[in-house]
Amino acid sequence: MLTHKFMHIKSLKLLVLAVAASLSLSGCGVFGEKGDETRTWSASKLYAEAKDEMSSGSYERAVQYFEKLESRFPFGTYAQQAQMETAYAYYKQGDQAQALAAVERFIKLHPNHSHVDYMYYLRGVINFNDQVGLLNFLANQDITERDPKASRDSFDAFKQLATQFPDSKYTPDAILRMKYLVNALAQYDVHVARYYLRRGAYLAAANRAQAAIKEYPDAPSIEEAMFILIRSYDAMGMTELRDDANRVFLQNFPKSDYLTGKGKANTAWWKFW
Repeated sequence: MLTHKFMHIKSLKLLVLAVAASLSLSGCGVFGEKGDETRTWSASKLYAEAKDEMSSGSYERAVQYFEKLESRFPFGTYAQQAQMETAYAYYKQGDQAQALAAVERFIKLHPNHSHVDYMYYLRGVINFNDQVGLLNFLANQDITERDPKASRDSFDAFKQLATQFPDSKYTPDAILRMKYLVNALAQYDVHVARYYLRRGAYLAAANRAQAAIKEYPDAPSIEEAMFILIRSYDAMGMTELRDDANRVFLQNFPKSDYLTGKGKANTAWWKFW
């Protein structure tokens, strides 16, 4: 009997605690709603405040406002603009993954939007700056340990912009960046070819140099790629291929510094500008 009574009292205590916890959580929710200063803001007000936060560099808070705007006013121009601004805010905040996800989401939802060209451009810029960031902060790391995927993704995005929107105001800048990226990608392949050459992997060096020459024939680093190709063929005793490559090299670079041993073979690849 006493045991049963004790269990009954214990059950009542647990019930009281559960109710108290529930009321507490409910109270928090109500307080949280009351404490949200944006709850009565219009779409235009939310957008204006978000833009102000962007201007002051408060990108995290700007994203919060933009997301509230899209959630409360999912239809209309303000919501679409908020999606675009959110992508840019994430980019400025340094969150590449979130920025790219926001860009892809907008392109998927609004493929015919009047400013979708800007989103293609932004996608290229996000990847472009990611590559520049690698150059700045990982300068002491061997480039063969890094994947130039960001550069390729950036190039593809800019190329898509230039192809689909040749008259876009963003296309001229995209084309300039594409030229930069072609040089960077060519330099990457040449660096790898040089890496193989130094280690006596002559076939691998020749193959990588050939790939650079074929894929980026107008890049400045093709001069070194040709020189590496000649040296690789020579080291492998492939005299006929060596002589053919040397003939092409002399036709295209008759005054090359590599002929006198003054070439930039040991210059860090990222210092090509």
